[in-house]
Amino acid sequence: MSRPVRVRFAPSPTGPLHIGGVRTALFNYLFAKKHGGTFYLRIEDTDQNRFVPGAEEYIVEALNWLGIPFDEGVGVNEKFGPYRQSERKEMYAQYAQQLINSGWAYYAFDSAEKLDELRKADEAEGKTFIYNHATRGTLDNSLSLPAEEVQKRIQAGEDYVIRFKIPAGETLFLHDIIRGDIKFDTNLLDDKVLFKSDGMPTYHLANIVDDHLMETSHVIRGEEWLPSMPLHELLYKAFGWDAPQFAHLPLILKPVGNGKLSKRDGDKLGFPVFPLQWNNADGTSSMGYREQGFLPEAVVNFLALLGWNPGTEQELFTLDELVQLFDLERVHKAGAKFDPEKNKWFNHQYFQRADNHVLATELNHHLVEQGINKSIEVVEKVVGLVKERATFASELWALSDYFFVTPSSFEEKAVAKQWKPETGAILKELADILVNTLDFTSANTESVVKAWIEQKGLGMGKVMPPLRLALVGDLKGPHLFDIIEIIGKEETIGRINKAAEVLG
Repeated sequence: MSRPVRVRFAPSPTGPLHIGGVRTALFNYLFAKKHGGTFYLRIEDTDQNRFVPGAEEYIVEALNWLGIPFDEGVGVNEKFGPYRQSERKEMYAQYAQQLINSGWAYYAFDSAEKLDELRKADEAEGKTFIYNHATRGTLDNSLSLPAEEVQKRIQAGEDYVIRFKIPAGETLFLHDIIRGDIKFDTNLLDDKVLFKSDGMPTYHLANIVDDHLMETSHVIRGEEWLPSMPLHELLYKAFGWDAPQFAHLPLILKPVGNGKLSKRDGDKLGFPVFPLQWNNADGTSSMGYREQGFLPEAVVNFLALLGWNPGTEQELFTLDELVQLFDLERVHKAGAKFDPEKNKWFNHQYFQRADNHVLATELNHHLVEQGINKSIEVVEKVVGLVKERATFASELWALSDYFFVTPSSFEEKAVAKQWKPETGAILKELADILVNTLDFTSANTESVVKAWIEQKGLGMGKVMPPLRLALVGDLKGPHLFDIIEIIGKEETIGRINKAAEVLG
């Protein structure tokens, strides 16, 4: 690297952070950490009409939850602050004026109505109106007006914009780390607005100025910004600055059909497209991965593989492994299809790796709500037995309720298959054996029960399934004697006797 790596995530606070934006942040984070660089957060809030209260806080909370916090940003190591563009707006005018003075930009007074009229006229003839070298000389701007009139109109307070003057007849040969060499014909580019008379810059000017002043070395952003690349490169040239290296990430595509993943896809198919739940002003809310029970490590893992792979068959990566392996040159050009079911698979894998104490704490919240008081040590043991069947913490209660509550009913098909006329008497006799068993550990009760079955010549099938049915209410659950150890002697015998009475 020719200069220290400094990359940024620069969202607009216009609502919840889309999962595509999260992936952009993640790839910037991984690249920065891989090269011992800096990952900073800049809030691009120059469009105050689209500003949504709470959106900035949401972005910060999402990055922290995912474990990819920024090194610099609002309130954090403000080396190049302020990091909100709205707090930097006074500085942009001087750069716009610099472009005017050097001949790279010009004032334009055209009304929105006039431009709309020109667009419609061209559309009627099957053409596309472009404000550029071919049209600007005939429009209402400082290139076609005397200098005195331009100053007079500005001093009179007339509305204007400052447009960038795209050079005509040039071919730009640019390089993108992901997409390689790209050619752009400047005759097909329009003279973008850089600055408005209300004192606010557009995205293009503010973005370039801030990336330069904040010493950004690489701009890693979504594919939708690829058409802006020639303008941004020309802006760097106009200012006489060294441009950062660019890398445009592939789109995240719908699970079904074509096109970019949207909130509507999530709503339709029942999966989140935001990292955290977002509460809308109208009282509705949008699903978040955190609230749906996804672990942040799983979200980071599946997002990392959307458009990138390490060139191996490995699918599960810690954050540290991702940092070590990440390489922009292994990011694909083609869009990456979003797979909600695969995302659940990732969560299941991380759920199995999760600390039982952490999961037990989650389950214990539910137990307390149910008025059930168990030690966290017991809840941890239960979690260890049932979590292999779970993908989310919310599933733990349904998988383990019989550890904490005596079954009130018995699954009908299981009863019909396993409960014979003599079963009640057999289990009552077994209960008498267990009453006299002092060591109620899983291993010892298993030894005692199996020895008794063998001694009676009953066969395992006559005892074990009905015993599970009596204790669980169904034929589900982990190793039967592990259940017995956790619920204890008194509860075990009580459940056996209850089943014998209820089922006859």
